Amino acid sequence: MKGFVFHGPGQASWQDVPDPAVKEPTDAIVKVGVVTICGTDLHILKGDVPEVRSGTVLGHEAVGEIVEIGGDVRSVRPGDRVLISCISSCGRCRFCRDGAYGQCRGGGGWILGHMIDGTQAEYVRVPYADLSVHPLPATLRSEDAVLLADIFPTSYEVGVLNGQVRPGDTVVIVGAGPIGLAAIATARLFAPERIISVDLAPARLEAARRLGADAVADVHEAPGQLVADLTDGLGADVVMEAVGVPESFELCTRMVRPGGHVANIGVHGKPATLHLEDLWSKDVTITTGLVDTYSTPVLLRMAADGRLPAGQLVTHTFPLEHMADAYDVFAEAARTGALKVVLGGEQHAEVAVPAA
Repeated sequence: MKGFVFHGPGQASWQDVPDPAVKEPTDAIVKVGVVTICGTDLHILKGDVPEVRSGTVLGHEAVGEIVEIGGDVRSVRPGDRVLISCISSCGRCRFCRDGAYGQCRGGGGWILGHMIDGTQAEYVRVPYADLSVHPLPATLRSEDAVLLADIFPTSYEVGVLNGQVRPGDTVVIVGAGPIGLAAIATARLFAPERIISVDLAPARLEAARRLGADAVADVHEAPGQLVADLTDGLGADVVMEAVGVPESFELCTRMVRPGGHVANIGVHGKPATLHLEDLWSKDVTITTGLVDTYSTPVLLRMAADGRLPAGQLVTHTFPLEHMADAYDVFAEAARTGALKVVLGGEQHAEVAVPAA
């Protein structure tokens, strides 16, 4: 088969790789139908995730068809269309028993495209299949469902739920990339009074308005003053960091009100300063987190009912073999306007229509 292989910082290629095989009785082999690229994949290519070894197939989000299962797999069978979760769960360790699957110590957690070969390939081996894939309803398109492998549960769990968004809150989300936009969509489920989106790209701020932001602010135009003006100087109840750079985290801590919440979602490759000289007396709660994906079944039901705007985040589609082109488009989002890129799915050939 072919897969997109990491060869070190700045180097990756779509190439021949060995076919995956069942190694453990809890494994499933999935034929990949639709896959997407995550901002974390870009961090890997930059060298920000040094534990990813050269030769690893990247990717941790996909929808596909089960083609083979190990002898202990009970919840799916060959022919089932499934969502592959970005997090694998052994189901037995202390953390999995608490629903903290992202911290799995039994061989799971974030392993696809990280510690083992991932989903950006024609086939993928998924460990612990009973807890790590989700059968999909026929009404949910694969191109929409793939966004529930990572960005929607990440935004919902690490941003909205950790931030404790409540009715009537002022919510600020710094970063209007895919994670930030999914945070807008899922924060709206809790009826906040207003959602303010902060970014530096006009196209992404416009996307934030479409997804439900009540106000937008360019990061270079004093967003803190806008938040102060809208809250009578109090500050935001919840501020989410969805970028992963020191400056955006520090901006979040300046915009939160006393007693408020800062929920860090972004993947950070560099240290950020925690200004405790300003924060120590403000009763601020700061949370971090790797997604656990415990919310995926609920989000899938909402998506099937049309209550999540997953498809609105997809701006570019490619055939699976055009992985390198898709990475280029996604990495140059400021120029290309890319939000989420989706690869695979049904490819429709052009058919010549005879003249009348």
